[in-house]
Amino acid sequence: MLVDDFWYDLPSAAIAQEAIEPRDSSRLLDTSTMRDLTFGELPSLLRAGDLLVVNETKVRAARLVGTRETGGRTEVLLTRRVDRERWQALIRPAKKVVAGSTITIGPIAVTLLSDPRDGIATVSLKTSGHTEEAIDEHGIIPLPPYFHGQLGNPDRYQTMFATTVGSSAAPTAALHFTPTLMAELEALGVRTARVDLEVGLDTFRPMDRGAHGTGTIEDHQMHTEHVRVPPETVDAVALARSGGHRVVAVGTTVVRSLESAATAGGIIAPFVGSTDLFITPGYRPQVVDALITNFHAPSTTLLVLIATLLGPRWRDVYQYALDSGYRFLSFGDAMYIEVAR
Repeated sequence: MLVDDFWYDLPSAAIAQEAIEPRDSSRLLDTSTMRDLTFGELPSLLRAGDLLVVNETKVRAARLVGTRETGGRTEVLLTRRVDRERWQALIRPAKKVVAGSTITIGPIAVTLLSDPRDGIATVSLKTSGHTEEAIDEHGIIPLPPYFHGQLGNPDRYQTMFATTVGSSAAPTAALHFTPTLMAELEALGVRTARVDLEVGLDTFRPMDRGAHGTGTIEDHQMHTEHVRVPPETVDAVALARSGGHRVVAVGTTVVRSLESAATAGGIIAPFVGSTDLFITPGYRPQVVDALITNFHAPSTTLLVLIATLLGPRWRDVYQYALDSGYRFLSFGDAMYIEVAR
């Protein structure tokens, strides 16, 4: 399939440039009935016994701004921890550095272990104390590049479930949840379980259209992200399944986590490791029955996942949202999708 099959015109005015409060006052489109709701009305779409699965990842203060040996300003955006010593990072300006170059950010020394390729390099971090603590103190939460607004509090880009540091971007579907809403869902009898997928920037990168629009989604290389599906989540899925209840994923990262842990017949097993699962049309979800998600950018792997679940009508859904003034991307509104079985 062509990358251009997943293109649509997204006006800049439709991209949310503020984080509205309260979080659950954002809009929610029920794609089954095309009803316009507020996110606080989510309980009307769920039933007792349904299992809501969230991603508990926390965004790392991964944007490090420092100086090269020559004194020039350089930004290092940590996208993924490779192992104890090495990280994958996006370097700007990449043309000013080579393997062996060092960028200093306070007590942190970042040394390139490879020449940047497409702006990405492998780096090492050295500091006198604990590395994650130094990053948290001297780094900046990396907001999406298309967001030009201001956040009164950087924690507004963290979900209420965020506990495990590791992501370069927030699992944005969960940004709509509040403790009040979760209390309502619990009173309804909706259960909650957690996974941990460390969101990398490659997830959001547009696919290559290729020369003259000939690029295909099969040509796209899906980079790996670290996933953890714990035993208690496996048990919660099994309990929901045994009672004929639905597994509702909060965000595309949860879909990829659960489906990466799937075996057969909707059964999953505990899983810790990397996934490069690319969900494309023709894929039949094994675990997920419904999805809560934001409206995604054109020609991204996230939109391909949505098109897989909605089928060809994804264009009608997106056009309706645009015509109805829904707010798109990270700080925008949400939709609810039932997976056809």
